[in-house]
Amino acid sequence: MIEIGQIAPDFTLPRDGGGSVTLSKLRPSRVVLLTYGGDGTPTCTNEVMDFNGLADEFAKAGCVLLGLSKDSAAKHDKFIAKMGITFPLASDAGGHVMEDWGAFGEKLFFGKLVQGVLRTTFLIDGAGKVEHLWKVDKVKGHAAAVLAHVQGL
Repeated sequence: MIEIGQIAPDFTLPRDGGGSVTLSKLRPSRVVLLTYGGDGTPTCTNEVMDFNGLADEFAKAGCVLLGLSKDSAAKHDKFIAKMGITFPLASDAGGHVMEDWGAFGEKLFFGKLVQGVLRTTFLIDGAGKVEHLWKVDKVKGHAAAVLAHVQGL
């Protein structure tokens, strides 16, 4: 599990548009990395769209948004086209990055213990350290709370 103050493990993953994204290459910007279960699912769509609606404010605060799920880059392309998402979505098809980061594991889903994405948002500072993290139970208001944190409110 990644902890606050730890150097964020670097990764390079496929992303929408056919390219790749490398976490360390986003420096010196702060990075808001949101892990979510899947493109097009109701709760995940709400979460991604909440961040998307605040994307300009995050940019003004010096932050780059990056979404991460197990969906393929091709599925991300369709999701972005349908929803008008303005920030990159990376594909962790095997779930290895999310597992290494502590964002994939056992969780309760409709009363059953299953393996899945543990909705988590990481704030990584310009030097590559984890500045803050949120384990997300409810998405409503989460993007605004992260924005308030990065703005120092």
